[in-house]
Amino acid sequence: MNGSNSNCIKVVVVSDTLIAGRGVDVSGEVALSTLSSKGYCTTGKEVVGNSYRDILRALRNLKERVVVFLGGTGPSPRDITVDVVESTAWRCLTGFGELFRQLSYQKIGARAILSRATLCIMHDGKAVAVLPGSPDATKLGVEILAEILNHLLEEVDRSEGPHKTTTN
Repeated sequence: MNGSNSNCIKVVVVSDTLIAGRGVDVSGEVALSTLSSKGYCTTGKEVVGNSYRDILRALRNLKERVVVFLGGTGPSPRDITVDVVESTAWRCLTGFGELFRQLSYQKIGARAILSRATLCIMHDGKAVAVLPGSPDATKLGVEILAEILNHLLEEVDRSEGPHKTTTN
C-alpha cells in the first residue's frame, strides 16, 4: 500500500503507563516493523490514554485508512478499546478474533481465550484492528491482518460487481 496517508496504516498504543512517561513501548515498534516488512505504508504511532474519550478521539481524528490499536483487549474493567471500537463500528469480522485466539492458543494455551482481539469496519470504510499489547500478540495479529488486508479493503470498497481475486 503506497501513496498518501489515507492509504497507510497508523498504530495507536493505548497505555496510561506510557502516557505517564513510564515504560518503553515495544509493541508499537513491533507492529510498525512487521507492517513495513510486509510492504505496507505506515505513518507511525500515537500513544493515547486508556479512556473512552482518548480512544474515541484517536479513532475520529485518523486520516489513515487502516488503524491498529494495541491494548485494551482483555477482560479487565479497564480494557475498553474493543468496546469503544465496536460501539462505533459499522461491522465487525468475528473470524479475525477467532483465528487470532486459535493461533494464540497454540502458543500460550487456554489464556488465549481471555483476549477480545477484533477487526472492524467503520462507517467511513476504515478498517480497525484491536490487538493485545504484548509484543508476541501484536506480531501475530499484525501478521494475520497483513495476509487479508488488501482483500478486505477491496471488499469494503466494492458495492457492486464481481469479486476480484487477490493474493493478499
